[in-house]
Amino acid sequence: MIDLLGDDFAMKISTRGRYATRMLLDLAQHTQSGFIALKDIAERQDISKKYLEQIIPLLRKAGILRTNRGFQGGYQLSKSPHEINIAEILRVTEGGLAPVSCLEDSGSSCARSADCPTLPVWEGLQRVMAEYLESISLADLLAQATKGDDYSI
Repeated sequence: MIDLLGDDFAMKISTRGRYATRMLLDLAQHTQSGFIALKDIAERQDISKKYLEQIIPLLRKAGILRTNRGFQGGYQLSKSPHEINIAEILRVTEGGLAPVSCLEDSGSSCARSADCPTLPVWEGLQRVMAEYLESISLADLLAQATKGDDYSI
């Protein structure tokens, strides 16, 4: 078999996307507790509170996270865990799901896109990734976590 992509090919989700998913899953696990203090989430998830503070505005602006200030303040999901899918989280934190820059929503289309023989490959990859990630909700992850199983494709 010929390895066309080479050993260096890697598509990676940043720590921001992964930590946001873990934070939101933590909130889904503790939804009956009302608003959750950020320090509690940070401790349970072993993530820097300062790092989570950078992610919160993105999630709040996207309507995924609700905040409450004061003595009983903290964070909670603004929607049901069934209504929040992984694609939505990653679009907010990663800026999109495009596997290549020419498919990003920036509006700057590649000058070669009309003649590019590889474009259908990247469009197909983006479609498959989006469909897969849209099919997994926080509730799905929560159900897997309570079973003790790993989530798999």
